[in-house]
Amino acid sequence: MIAELAFWGAIAMAAWTYVLFPACLWLRARLRPRPYRVGDATPSVSLVICAYNEEASLRARLENALALDYPSDRLEVVVASDGSTDDTNAIVRAFASRGVRLLALPRQGKIPALNAAVASARGEVLVFSDANSIYESGALRALLRPFADPGVGGVAGDQRYLRAGQLPDGGEGERAYWDLDRLLKRWQSAAGSVTSSTGAIHAIRRELFRSVPSGVTDDFWISSNVVAQGRRLVFANDAAAWEPATPASGSEFHRKVRVITRGLRAVWLMRELLNPLRHGFYSVQLFSHKVLRRLAIVPMAAILLATPWLWDAGALYRGAALVQLVFYLAAALGALLPPLEASAPGWARRLVKLLALPTFFCMANAAAGLAALNVARGHRIDSWEPQRST
Repeated sequence: MIAELAFWGAIAMAAWTYVLFPACLWLRARLRPRPYRVGDATPSVSLVICAYNEEASLRARLENALALDYPSDRLEVVVASDGSTDDTNAIVRAFASRGVRLLALPRQGKIPALNAAVASARGEVLVFSDANSIYESGALRALLRPFADPGVGGVAGDQRYLRAGQLPDGGEGERAYWDLDRLLKRWQSAAGSVTSSTGAIHAIRRELFRSVPSGVTDDFWISSNVVAQGRRLVFANDAAAWEPATPASGSEFHRKVRVITRGLRAVWLMRELLNPLRHGFYSVQLFSHKVLRRLAIVPMAAILLATPWLWDAGALYRGAALVQLVFYLAAALGALLPPLEASAPGWARRLVKLLALPTFFCMANAAAGLAALNVARGHRIDSWEPQRST
């Protein structure tokens, strides 16, 4: 029966994406580890920050960068202001005497600004940061230690999310996602290379930088090109950058559509990395992590559509239908519940926190589905207005 084939094919695809693939990573890290050399060194470093109207967070970002545990004469900070119309430029100029350089550019989008910043940078190692990231004091040294191994071309840092007090703020699902992603990166790094870096904190050897094309996620493009050039991209879990989690909202949905659209386009442009004959298990990682996970809405929809047709085919199918009903109702309830006040009882806060997980999962997969349609019809997103929580 077609419905049964669709159901079990979708179950197999979802099981590989969310269960079997992580299990393979764990086994590979245990059975075939590939250690790399680490050591303390102080190469010249260029910290690159792209900013557009970031007056709310940029001063704290620059103070944090200049306070890092790293020799000041080996660190330059380059801020590329992409046509900012607020006080961003004035804030950066106030740090000029402390070695921070401003590139005041006309508004053209983040990617041209980033390429211009790298072209003007002088460091042996390029470090990339978001304008609202806060690095732990030793993060830069931790990020640079793996470069003691000549086979390492890039290092991914650990993006972590701040909690606004102890109340569920709609960002619990986002934090849970990154907790899982952190585990996957550890296993990937232990046995080879991580799939890609996060834009909040990552570094590459300057000679491995390839100019970033428009319409892609710059962190994926920059970091995956390290692997394309035959070097390892490893994970430094002690190189931590903190950012506020984005509360669940309509703007967050649109942000995810934008990010995933650009990410899928980057995978398409870097499709050479999907050839396992050239890139081995990394190709499996890339396909599983960046393609199958982004297309998870396809097996989810197939399971949802197939189970009503299979209701009379056995208890297993009826159980699957009921599990889906409960899950999607929980996701809808999590989306509808308003933020809780500090005086809310503990059980209510725990319930909201629990419901945030299915809500985020469904929101992220819906955004990924729309992003896949964008890529399929050739729709590009080259520039946007950043939305920051205040």
